[in-house]
Amino acid sequence: MKHEEAFYVGYVTKTRGLKGEVQVFFEFDDYEKLEFDIVFADMNGKLVPYFVASAKLQVNKTGYFNFDDVDHIDKAQPLLKKKLYLPIAQKPERDEDEFFYTDLKGFTAVDEKLGELGEILEVNEYPQQFVATVMYKETEILFPLNEDFIVEIDDEEKVLTLDLPEGLLDVYLEK
Repeated sequence: MKHEEAFYVGYVTKTRGLKGEVQVFFEFDDYEKLEFDIVFADMNGKLVPYFVASAKLQVNKTGYFNFDDVDHIDKAQPLLKKKLYLPIAQKPERDEDEFFYTDLKGFTAVDEKLGELGEILEVNEYPQQFVATVMYKETEILFPLNEDFIVEIDDEEKVLTLDLPEGLLDVYLEK
């Protein structure tokens, strides 16, 4: 399986017990809708299949997994911090009117005062908020995605218009 044929669901955070059980933190919002019969772990750029023997999902965006042939803590160690993927065919469909901040990846960010900032390269979720990454003047900058800063989202033109706080980008641009 190739990365293009899969979608990211989360990563292994730690082992649990001595029998090879691992804890997974889900970064995919609707993780409880997913079917976990097989997951693919990114092992040095290659997606390696792991057959799920058991999965216990928790309400705090985590789950406990046992995999076939991973029956000891030593066999689970290589999975630590590895990203997990599922085949794209298993991705749940969502309503047309549903929109997530992560959908902004690929949009052009435009600030009302500074003009075009660049293409949104990445959108990451942190405990308090979503943060976008843009290359601006050959420097990687990060800015929060929240209702206070977003002026307009033009879905057709793929443009995100922002009103960022004065001085936010100066932190990145001052050398």
